[in-house]
Amino acid sequence: MMNLTSSTSFDFKAEIIGAYSAWDFAFNKADAKAVAATYVSNAKVLPPTHQVISGPEEIENFFAGLFSGGFTDHKLTIIDAGGDEKVVYSTAKWSAEGKGPDGSRQSAGGIATHVFERQADGSLKLRLHTFN
Repeated sequence: MMNLTSSTSFDFKAEIIGAYSAWDFAFNKADAKAVAATYVSNAKVLPPTHQVISGPEEIENFFAGLFSGGFTDHKLTIIDAGGDEKVVYSTAKWSAEGKGPDGSRQSAGGIATHVFERQADGSLKLRLHTFN
């Protein structure tokens, strides 16, 4: 277990950039199981549909639905990050490509908020993810 003391300093921005890179990589492989693995077991995803998505199975199914709809080329760009040794938060711009009703490529994007929990090994997993 990682020993975290008050003298421990974190580079929150670098940690978030790493977490975003891993998330984008899983998304862009259309690997719903790998995306769901980036969340804690009782995580919530709050998409613009106002649906509350809870836990690994629902999260995996939600992203599988996006992938079946042709979404790809996801990119998170950090706006802000902060936190402490237990909880890290960030805001980001997101963009992706999807398919319109006629099958043509359409760009999508918006703003996302993420709350991460630091795991015993020091890694970050998502507790809350909301986007518009």
